[in-house]
Amino acid sequence: MSVQWLACDLRTGMVIEELRALTPSGALSRRLGAHTSLSAALPIAGAPVGWQECTLPGRTMLVAVSTTPVWAGIVLSRRRGSAPACDLGLATPEAYLDRRYARDHTWTQVNEASVIAAGLLGDVAIDGIGLTVDAPATGALRDRTYADSEDRTVLSALVDLMGVQDGPEWEIAPRWRDGSQTSIELVARVRPRIGVQPAVPAAVFDLPGCVITYEQSESYEQGKGATVTRAAGDGEGSSRTVSDDMIAADLLAAGWPRYDYRWTPSTSISQQVTVDDHARAALALMATGSSVWTVQARASAGPQLGQAWDLGHTIRLQVQAGHSDGHPDGVDVVARAWGWDWDPAADVVTPILVEEG
Repeated sequence: MSVQWLACDLRTGMVIEELRALTPSGALSRRLGAHTSLSAALPIAGAPVGWQECTLPGRTMLVAVSTTPVWAGIVLSRRRGSAPACDLGLATPEAYLDRRYARDHTWTQVNEASVIAAGLLGDVAIDGIGLTVDAPATGALRDRTYADSEDRTVLSALVDLMGVQDGPEWEIAPRWRDGSQTSIELVARVRPRIGVQPAVPAAVFDLPGCVITYEQSESYEQGKGATVTRAAGDGEGSSRTVSDDMIAADLLAAGWPRYDYRWTPSTSISQQVTVDDHARAALALMATGSSVWTVQARASAGPQLGQAWDLGHTIRLQVQAGHSDGHPDGVDVVARAWGWDWDPAADVVTPILVEEG
């Protein structure tokens, strides 16, 4: 899988130049509902004449294209001097949402995606980076209040909205604006669940096969496992909004000990239903602890990123018996790609798979 690096205008998405000599310092990565960063070096001797305008921090973005655009990073820092290369610091477009603030909104029993998420993303559109908002109604109605005076970033508001029980998932993904392939469009996509989750996943990573190594990480550490959860919001003492205790009664009855988890998802929450939703969502994720599979595979030999699978898709990992010391009987697990890393130079792609209860 080869990569073409394009320098683009951040607000319009217009392709300015191809940066053939650009070299990332590590793997490209994406995470669901979060931003990632990357460092890259541009050898000045091999750079196009307009390289300085192509890499202007805060004004440009660099896009990795492999048949289709798969990764975009806003140029946030640039270091240059007597050295033969210019060093760049990049962050995926989700990071821009942490530089914009939610305006005044009071929403009562409105759709979580087409009204609330789209409204927050609308705040970003004012003199923003030209996001295309793709947020059809999900059918779930929620109450939310935001105040400009609270200095709440749009990123934190969307993360909190995603964190409640059955909250909407979101991502910002690059794509060609049209068939001319002269402009990149950044699409802020909001769905009940990002990606495709068929009963039988089309993307299968296998050992022996394309898988180089894999690892399952299970944890019941603080913040990763709990049989009783309680969320709290704004206020102090009796005025503080606190959820009911959400209890995994079936696990306790089966002999599990009680593990408590109490936290404040946001200090701006003032409604009981919201903290209850956060507590339920946490219990659903934490009751039996976390199980994360990190799979390293040959990118050119396995299911193709951006075509057979992408962020949010369900993926099958199959390991034949006798091919793993840690799982001598083999593995056959279906889990969701909550993130991925891709190192084109090493021909290695690493889906990060999370088992969901």
